[in-house]
Amino acid sequence: MATLVSVNVGMPRDVAWQGRIVRTGIWKMPVRGKVTARRLNLDGDGQGDLAGHGGEQRAVMVYQLDSYRYWQAQLQLGELEYGQFGENFTVDGLGDDQVCIGDRYRIGTALFEVTQPRVTCYRLGIRMQNPQMPALVVSGKRPGFYFRVLEEGEVAAGDEIVKVADGPERLTVAEVDGLLYLPGHSRESLNRAIRIPALSQGWKTSFEALLHADDQSGNPGLAAPAPPLAWSGFRALRVSEKKRESVDVVSLIFESEEGVPLPAFHAGQFLVFKLQPERDESPTLRSYSLSGGEDLGKYRISVKLAGGEGSRFFHEHLGVGDLVSVSAPRGSFLLEQKNDPVVFLSAGIGATPVLAMLHALSAQSAQREIWWCYGARNGKEHPFAMEVRSLLGNLAGAHSLIAYSRPGDGDRLGEDYDVRGRLHCELLQDRNVPQSSNFYLCGPSAFLTEFTAALRAWGIPDARIHSEIFSTVSAITPGIANAVLPRAHSPQGEIGTGPKVFFSRSGLSVPWDAKYGNLLAFAEACDVPVRWACRAGVCHTCESGLIDGQIAYSPEPLDRPAAGNLLICCSAPVTEIEIDL
Repeated sequence: MATLVSVNVGMPRDVAWQGRIVRTGIWKMPVRGKVTARRLNLDGDGQGDLAGHGGEQRAVMVYQLDSYRYWQAQLQLGELEYGQFGENFTVDGLGDDQVCIGDRYRIGTALFEVTQPRVTCYRLGIRMQNPQMPALVVSGKRPGFYFRVLEEGEVAAGDEIVKVADGPERLTVAEVDGLLYLPGHSRESLNRAIRIPALSQGWKTSFEALLHADDQSGNPGLAAPAPPLAWSGFRALRVSEKKRESVDVVSLIFESEEGVPLPAFHAGQFLVFKLQPERDESPTLRSYSLSGGEDLGKYRISVKLAGGEGSRFFHEHLGVGDLVSVSAPRGSFLLEQKNDPVVFLSAGIGATPVLAMLHALSAQSAQREIWWCYGARNGKEHPFAMEVRSLLGNLAGAHSLIAYSRPGDGDRLGEDYDVRGRLHCELLQDRNVPQSSNFYLCGPSAFLTEFTAALRAWGIPDARIHSEIFSTVSAITPGIANAVLPRAHSPQGEIGTGPKVFFSRSGLSVPWDAKYGNLLAFAEACDVPVRWACRAGVCHTCESGLIDGQIAYSPEPLDRPAAGNLLICCSAPVTEIEIDL
């Protein structure tokens, strides 16, 4: 008979860590007497990061005495107090290799259901004073698990744990955890896991992504899948055409040096260019979306003249016949192959990736409902107007909505544009744009932020909102208050002597310094915006594009990222590298 050995609670607290303050509820302490288990947590308990912990599906965390003994032996630890692993229930029995998702247990007067394995994060490493702990509990197949509270009631240390129902499919906690985080994602087990009603929706979504990933590398259950790269690093491509699209936008078409067709790409992908206008200067990296059709055997980009040296180089210096170093098409901003209505929302030069998607739909003679919604200042600054009109004319279900914020004297309302002012969500609602659509957004940062918020307020789920941005991404630093970062810079102190690291989105190149241990810590020292959660090679939140160069892992991640990507939390450069950060 399994037994509840200890009930542990704790409210979130601020903890000093690596010069920062972390808000965390992982410190749990045993309590005496009866405690009420409620729908969201135990009385007296709280979670510091509700995005990753807590909620109805993760109300009560469970860990086992047997795992305590295992880690004490494996890590040569001294005596551990109950709650050491952040659990609410310390139990004798209920091993992760025995308990199945969907099992139900009566403890005291409350009824519980197993919903998912524990998602480990870096805070377990803080609590255990071992930063590798998030990876160790997964690789050791001892993650622990969460209960959902089906019937509220009182529990106390010493209560017997009585199983009252078996979960369907009989997949254990350890099996489900390994199915997501470890290599070898069995399709049969994935299908079984998805059929378990009790399994949290987030886990089901990850398993569905793994099922639909075909033969792509990496772990699509943890990171957005991307097609395999046509080549690694950079290769020289020749400018075959250059065309003005508007007063401030030019398009350039690239072909191979040999004149043979270039590998096919997917609409929505982008190219990275390594530019070196002067031989004695360090190269700079710039990314531009592909803006043409997929089946031309050539690549087209379209560049708006701005204040940066990259756009000036394309406008003023690069001409027909010139060679430039180009990465393979890459990126995961891809058009889903469904029959749902699709809405393209863009402003300014943000039209380029969605224009490529419109080309793809036109080539397919797509029957789905399509909305082209675009905002420009006026007709002179409206690129691709005739091209888009022609593509939409080939699609039976196409609609167009053009907004000019400052129409020119020659711009005709009802012919050149439909609305005076900026593009906004109410215009879509007024024109009965279906809420069941998939929305694809690209444009300035403010445009993306405002439109994404408006779509969510309209009731559009996040799964139907897709966006692309070429500035630095918003940081993900769970438990740490988001601060406004200064412009990316070299680390303080002496400059490193290792291979150069190019952070392409941040426009920074700096020599590697081995004292930082991994590229995540190095990027943080440079104030490059980064995303992470486990910091131990498990969750893939930090997965980023490796545009060129070689890295080495230490420790080895539990499941390798997609080809052409890297996990910055556990890697260091071996050669000069370029990272999409």
